[in-house]
Amino acid sequence: MNYKAVIFDLDGTLVNSLEDIADAMNTVLKNSHYPTHDYAAYNYFIGHGLLNLVSKAIPQQHNNATEVNRCFEELMTVYSENCVNKTKAYEGVNELLDTLKEKEIIVAILSNKADVLTKKVVQKLFPDYFKIVIGLTTEELKKPNPATAIQISTDLNMPVSQILYVGDSGVDMQTATNANMHAVGVSWGFRPVMELQENGAKTTINTPLELLELL
Repeated sequence: MNYKAVIFDLDGTLVNSLEDIADAMNTVLKNSHYPTHDYAAYNYFIGHGLLNLVSKAIPQQHNNATEVNRCFEELMTVYSENCVNKTKAYEGVNELLDTLKEKEIIVAILSNKADVLTKKVVQKLFPDYFKIVIGLTTEELKKPNPATAIQISTDLNMPVSQILYVGDSGVDMQTATNANMHAVGVSWGFRPVMELQENGAKTTINTPLELLELL
């Protein structure tokens, strides 16, 4: 297949943002005198949006809509101010993006991170690469809902069959499958390879530059 575009997930795929997210959430937990979590726990909290992360991180006896929303608002403030303290591109990502740019392959980002934060991270770390950058605006559009991925295809005036979808979680693989795009799982992210394969990964790669073999 002659692929002409790639949609990337952000966290765990292009950037390792786990420590910044975890630090921000742990700050919120400390402020509420709740127990904090180690970085390993956040591997399984990340991926379904920050509202969902809050619900997983706070003690279950306090897990009600009012408290989740209060902590979420605080998290948005804390994380927005600290979202690129430790976050950095995975090794090989910049080289991949440079090569895709040389080959005139269009690249886009679709993340379950809040839209304003997604754009802030991308502008800081990848200012000159992506034609479309979209984060989460409403819970109804959260991946694995394929609507936004399909809209990106429409905006690019390109059939879904010509788009690779690259991510690090089962949610990403489900999104790609639901959108009828080729699902590429990355092994260096927040989730195990088995999860990717069980959720529809057609290809798994161990380094960013391996993606070029599909092109």
